[in-house]
Amino acid sequence: MFPGYFSGPLHTSLVGTAIDGGVLEVDLVDLREFGVGRHRQLDDAPFGGGPGMVMMVGPLAAALEPFSATRRVLFTPSGLPMTQASLDEWAGLDGITLVCGRFEGVDQRVIDLFIDQEVSLGDYVLAGGEVAAAAVIEGVARLLPGVVGNPDSTRAESFRDGMLEEPVYTRPAEFEGLAVPEVLLSGDHGKIAEWRADQRLRRTRERRPDLLSDGKQADS
Repeated sequence: MFPGYFSGPLHTSLVGTAIDGGVLEVDLVDLREFGVGRHRQLDDAPFGGGPGMVMMVGPLAAALEPFSATRRVLFTPSGLPMTQASLDEWAGLDGITLVCGRFEGVDQRVIDLFIDQEVSLGDYVLAGGEVAAAAVIEGVARLLPGVVGNPDSTRAESFRDGMLEEPVYTRPAEFEGLAVPEVLLSGDHGKIAEWRADQRLRRTRERRPDLLSDGKQADS
């Protein structure tokens, strides 16, 4: 409903680089073009009563039909949580259609007939799916070949091995009484690797124990 929302995200940082370089193509479809009547209506009151409005099946069906060969993803709080694995999968597809819901949601028949996946950005409710779509576009863009300067940076980060990334530091070596861990200044790559592995495990155990298998949760 609001294609203008993406005027900034599509021309910024890695996403802009990917689009300018021809690695990523993003086409915006204005749902108002499929609206009903003189006012291009897209929503109506829900059957059975209740608060809010519901996005109508007709306009969405017309907008989505041409994209039947792509993975059609609807952003909704009722969907499965989006993960890094979701982005990895989508980055390998030839095309993905991101559907941004609004109001109280979309007519269930849209989901039944035209949606392949329902995805949630998290356990909270936003005004619409545009924020989630922008997150997907950026998350996918950085996984495409040639977009990130050092491809290793996308292979050694949070969630890649089921754990969060370790703390990172750069110059200066000391700031306001806080010093960089000595091991990182030692030049001993073996000890540095051990420290990083230990920090990943500790951080994940403290902050996201749900990511760990039973074996990794044991003290080390």
